[in-house]
Amino acid sequence: MADPNIGLLLYVPYRELENRVFAALAEAGFDDVTPAQARIFQRIGPSGSRLTELAEAARVTKQTAGFLVDQLERAGYVERTPDPTDARARLVRVAGRGGQAIPVAEAVIAEVEAEWTAHLGRRRMAALCDALTRLREVTDPYP
Repeated sequence: MADPNIGLLLYVPYRELENRVFAALAEAGFDDVTPAQARIFQRIGPSGSRLTELAEAARVTKQTAGFLVDQLERAGYVERTPDPTDARARLVRVAGRGGQAIPVAEAVIAEVEAEWTAHLGRRRMAALCDALTRLREVTDPYP
């Protein structure tokens, strides 16, 4: 096989991280979250987010985002509340079960980052994070 392209080089470590997060979530009793739901969930802002914002950030249709939020809401991970700035709008916020799952995922992410830092060394890991942060400036329309 030829040298892998940059897309594959970015994807493989991401998938490993994602797989480990989902395994830890399942072990902790949060085995009912799908990757598609998680991609919506992780984009919820600290004060909540409108459905249209979540759809745009996850790069899915509003209908798809609504379907995923419905599932997350039924499972207790999110709730819809009135938007205090616009009486016609609703915000999606992290709910009880979602708040309980976040520290599980954060712990795994910290563990993986520590492993990668041990493997690459602090300087290379810092350079990797810097390069990816700079790439985000030109690739992420929803920082």
